[in-house]
Amino acid sequence: MRILLIEDDKNVSAFVMKGLREAGHNIIHADSAALGRERAVKEQFDVIILDRMLPESEDGLNLLTHLRAQRIDTPVLILSGLGEAANKVTGLRAGGDDYLAKPFAFSELLVRVEGLARRGRITKTA
Repeated sequence: MRILLIEDDKNVSAFVMKGLREAGHNIIHADSAALGRERAVKEQFDVIILDRMLPESEDGLNLLTHLRAQRIDTPVLILSGLGEAANKVTGLRAGGDDYLAKPFAFSELLVRVEGLARRGRITKTA
């Protein structure tokens, strides 16, 4: 599976990339909204993992809204330190397909990513 990880935190990025690579997935990392946007528009991915709180003027939800406006329908898992129900609802309404609050167990991240990819394949063939 080809996954785009848009995450600025080096520790979180290393943790996620290590686990996903060990699970046999191909991970492309973008450490900024600008680089993430460029890759998401120009390349094909099975899933995008998107940090909600990027340090730039364009946060993760703004980036997600832009991608959806560009008709990028790749399933998106939002990662965020904001774990309240209202934050999750906001993220999902912005176009996210799933939302996982930090800190998280890698096993949960993995099954969520695999589920998104599976549902994405079903949707594209339907």
